[in-house]
Amino acid sequence: MKKTLLFVLLLVAITAQAQTARTFKIDLTDESHMVAFLPQNPSGKAIVGVPGGGYSVLSNTHEGTQWSNWLNEQGIAYFVVNYRLPNGDRTRPIGDVENTFRIVRDSAAVWGINPRDVGIMGFSAGGHLASVISTLSDYEVRPDFSILFYPVISMDERVSHKYSCQNFLGEEGQKDPELVRKYSTNNSVQRHLTPPAIILMSSDDRLVPPVTNGVAYYSAMRNAGNECAMYIYPTGDHGWGVGPWFKYHDQMLNDLGNWLKNRNTPKPDAIRVACIGNSITDGHGIDVASQHGYPALLQQMLGKDYWVKNFGVSGRTMLNKGDLPYMNETAWRDAIAFNPDVVIIKLGTNDSKPQNWQYGAEFKQDLLQMLNTLCPGITTPAKKKGKKAKAAVPVKTQVYICTPIPALKASWNINEEIIANEIIPLQKEVANEYGLHLIDLHSLFGNDSEKVQPDGIHPNDKGVRRIAEIVADAVKNQK
Repeated sequence: MKKTLLFVLLLVAITAQAQTARTFKIDLTDESHMVAFLPQNPSGKAIVGVPGGGYSVLSNTHEGTQWSNWLNEQGIAYFVVNYRLPNGDRTRPIGDVENTFRIVRDSAAVWGINPRDVGIMGFSAGGHLASVISTLSDYEVRPDFSILFYPVISMDERVSHKYSCQNFLGEEGQKDPELVRKYSTNNSVQRHLTPPAIILMSSDDRLVPPVTNGVAYYSAMRNAGNECAMYIYPTGDHGWGVGPWFKYHDQMLNDLGNWLKNRNTPKPDAIRVACIGNSITDGHGIDVASQHGYPALLQQMLGKDYWVKNFGVSGRTMLNKGDLPYMNETAWRDAIAFNPDVVIIKLGTNDSKPQNWQYGAEFKQDLLQMLNTLCPGITTPAKKKGKKAKAAVPVKTQVYICTPIPALKASWNINEEIIANEIIPLQKEVANEYGLHLIDLHSLFGNDSEKVQPDGIHPNDKGVRRIAEIVADAVKNQK
């Protein structure tokens, strides 16, 4: 009996070890490094681990390296960041985690990783750091999903973990209300741009109050219409990580495992589609627009060979002198960094407002600036063949200019006459002059009031489906 038990224990130990194919360390700076755990059977998914410790120490065992077995068993590559402590200089830990993301994505092909399936997992103060990277870092180093364990979210020490706040911001930073607000990351969640998240914590956490931290982040994500899940276990207090002493350990791993398995992950070679636009693209009035807006429906219609991302921002204009120019937005910078193969541009509705259209003479040049930034050379003059020009410079990006849908009411001073008689002719002129695709949503969508919300401007659920159908048909026919 004893021999059998010993054999079983040995077999379990060998099996657990066998899940990890390779372990190594990479220095990030003279003071920081990352430890990599590559699985034997990679799924393509990777996670960057950020231990907690109140920004004063690193709890990198049960909140760090001890996660490697379970993650590698799932085929997930794992990278633990032993980051520099801030000591009041927040750029130190932020820089180390961002550098880790650069290394992981640059080495993705060698390590069997899908570079667009790299998430972050942070604990306590590490959860705060993970949320900073998720909300404030540039697209190139922003995670594709976030796992936040009992995270510090607020930098207001009155409702958070006092020492995490002080160590991250420093004494002077704590006196700056703007910094406190900015790095209280529930205030920095961006619609469509902040990655999907799962938050796991205990109701009886006495160190980091759940309501003003993890729940606050969940609320910000849900209010923005972003994908987010939250699991609150009855007991456990703070700091359990992957420790087997946590009463809900097995349930927690099951919850996390199911969430990871059910994420929609783009194929590494998927055709990237960027949806650029105003509130109609953004999904104004559509609850959880990340799943029910027109770009999300477009993803369903195009299928797994495409990767559709929503870069819409409400109220924005094509005009750079408009009240809210699109090209001033983070979403615009993200759209460029996305390096799209297909671009759907749906702007113009807000440009028709009197305060914006006074600069209408610059609409065409601003549209051309957007096009040339996305695809340099796309608007190089070409000889016309018939009524439509053929692009003079070969570009890999397919560009679709969408005319605005009809404005059935003059809500917010949006002017249907200017849309129909001035903006759309300019869009058609650019498409014809430079050999670009035009999607005439104005005609194809029609004047059906049953497809719009009561404001007469924004499509309802029926309307966004119609837009998605029109755009999907155009993209598929050009493939």
